Amino acid sequence: MSSRTPIASEFLRLLRLALPLAAVQAGNQLMGVVDTAVLGRVGAEELGGVGLGNGIFFVLSTLGVGTMLGLDPLISQALGAGEPGRARRLLWQGVWLAAVVSAFITPLMAAAPALLVPFGIEPALAEIARTYLWVRLPGVFPFLLFFGLRAYLQAVGATRALVVSMIACNFLNAAADIVLVFGGAALPAWAGPLRAIPALGVVGAALATNLCLALQTLILAYAVRLVPHRGPASRRPDAADIRAAVRVGAPVGLQMMAEVAIFALAGLLAGRLGPEALAAHQVSLTLASFTFTVAVGVASAGAVRVGWGVGAGDMASVRRAGYLAIALGGGVMTVGGLAFLLFPGVLAGLLTDDAATIAGARPLLAVAALFAVSDGVQATAAGVLRGAGDTRFAFVANLVGHWLVSLPLCLWLGTRLGVTGIWLGLAAGLTVVAASLVLRFRHLTARPIERLVTA
Repeated sequence: MSSRTPIASEFLRLLRLALPLAAVQAGNQLMGVVDTAVLGRVGAEELGGVGLGNGIFFVLSTLGVGTMLGLDPLISQALGAGEPGRARRLLWQGVWLAAVVSAFITPLMAAAPALLVPFGIEPALAEIARTYLWVRLPGVFPFLLFFGLRAYLQAVGATRALVVSMIACNFLNAAADIVLVFGGAALPAWAGPLRAIPALGVVGAALATNLCLALQTLILAYAVRLVPHRGPASRRPDAADIRAAVRVGAPVGLQMMAEVAIFALAGLLAGRLGPEALAAHQVSLTLASFTFTVAVGVASAGAVRVGWGVGAGDMASVRRAGYLAIALGGGVMTVGGLAFLLFPGVLAGLLTDDAATIAGARPLLAVAALFAVSDGVQATAAGVLRGAGDTRFAFVANLVGHWLVSLPLCLWLGTRLGVTGIWLGLAAGLTVVAASLVLRFRHLTARPIERLVTA
């Protein structure tokens, strides 16, 4: 008989799931860090333009990503209730859903750069953003499909494939970035035809990202085939299952759009202050996002564990998993915040060698250190609420925190303190969201939670 307490046992289960998922999130973000580091050597204008393009990509893709994340509680609750066949069926509905949503999002993404110049962005920056974004368009479908495949693999505990895909993609991304951005002339003689590849700049960075997304999705699709299951699962689209995923996932997408859009708007506000301010914003945001993705990995683990508990009807397990995930997410971000406070210049120097950009990033990283805990708590609290099937409240909380608190403060403080004021406004909104979501989880788990069902 194990001598571990229920809390210790749950913490170990959470940690075993969270570590690989956090590693995957960090690895995926590392690809963005490498992109930023490579483009930082090309120039501040290219770095800022790609930052704008990435902002548009993620704002428009998050609605689809959120819908795919709606599969998380459906699949984990089905497994917790002892229904692996339903979990497998939901996986295939996610494939259909990714195809439909990507067909809707891609035209919007192609048209969005036309709004940059009217907003006040310099034409040169807008053109770089447009070029980068258009090359990224073929990667929308594999980007969305990744989240559907991940939902199934993490729910069944097959996280090794996620880690393998992350490692493979990071090696490919680093090599492809260097060769496609700077050209193949510097490669050794044995590289042969690769040495004839021209320097493609921002186009090369976008192509490298697309290659990585395709490889990652293929690895996960192969891993899904290896998961033991009884009997063939229906691969035909099922309207009831798709409606269930959309009903849960659409609020997640809106929540993510509310959050990502405010950060993208912050980038636009920084862009109006000039290329140097935008470059400092992009470097700081890349570093903050890298630590944040670890908390997102913890949130995914918390969603799975809470979903299993809800499916099994074990409210004590739901509460333990939820609160432990929130504490772990806040702790991870605290460590990242300390690094921002102690080594701002060193960290910014990893991404750019431009002295003005590094100097501009220092105060922004100090602000990032202040809101690190709030950022980690709100991410994991949203995750455990998602595992419980409660996604609408998180959307409302993000809407209030980011658009009724952050936006007015960003506009007001930005005119007085520059880009640092914009970041202080973001910090205030994140704190409001974090407090709201923790209180919601406390209220929700005070009574039994009904399992999500197809309707």
